[in-house]
Amino acid sequence: MPGGRLTQQERQQIALGLADSLPYAEIARRLGRPTSTVTREVMRNGGPTAYRADLAHRATEHRARRRGPAPSRGAESVPQPHGRDAGAVAEYEETLTTVLMASGLPRMTARVLTCLFTTDAGSLTASQLARRLQVSPASISKAIAFLESQSLVRRERDERRRDRYIVDDELFYQATIASARSNDQLVETARQGVAVLGPRTPAAARLENIARFLDFISESITRAAEQARAVLHTKPGTTSTDSAQSGPGRA
Repeated sequence: MPGGRLTQQERQQIALGLADSLPYAEIARRLGRPTSTVTREVMRNGGPTAYRADLAHRATEHRARRRGPAPSRGAESVPQPHGRDAGAVAEYEETLTTVLMASGLPRMTARVLTCLFTTDAGSLTASQLARRLQVSPASISKAIAFLESQSLVRRERDERRRDRYIVDDELFYQATIASARSNDQLVETARQGVAVLGPRTPAAARLENIARFLDFISESITRAAEQARAVLHTKPGTTSTDSAQSGPGRA
């Protein structure tokens, strides 16, 4: 399996594969590369609909020149628990970071969230995050502030009175509920427009339909989140089906 950076020819093959709507795994198989390499390459350079081989190649060369020599202490040199392969862990962390960025998170914020997700304890202090990511405490503080505002992390004081930033079993449940409720103001405002524009007019009907649609979506998301909440508490050695069956409404 070839290693090192992608060549311009390989990037052209990726672009052709995307144009043919091939899945990342198939493109990677044809290149003899890991799927994560292709995923990271595409998501870092505009996503599947905007990927351009020549632009991606120039951007990579620019990042390499700007970055300069690699630091002497990288993720692969950090001892890994449970016999994990350090190189595979580092590659996966980069892939997850790239996917989180594609969902709308800034790069540093995505790196911090990836770091917390892939830590067995699910919690780290600001100084631990700064050391692991080799960035300044100010960068960590800014990223954490954003994650807290989105209910993606919470903080607790440990026995040494240090703030610890935590991703726990309720993370995605709380974030999903918050997302479902974020439409409430739009629903209310749309229905105010119905009264202003006249209930029997086309414009009012449009606003009422929008309100009904968002109401339905929010209720469906909230109901599904409640039903699946137990899945987030699944422990190692237990299947997600077991957890779902023991959730609300189950004996």
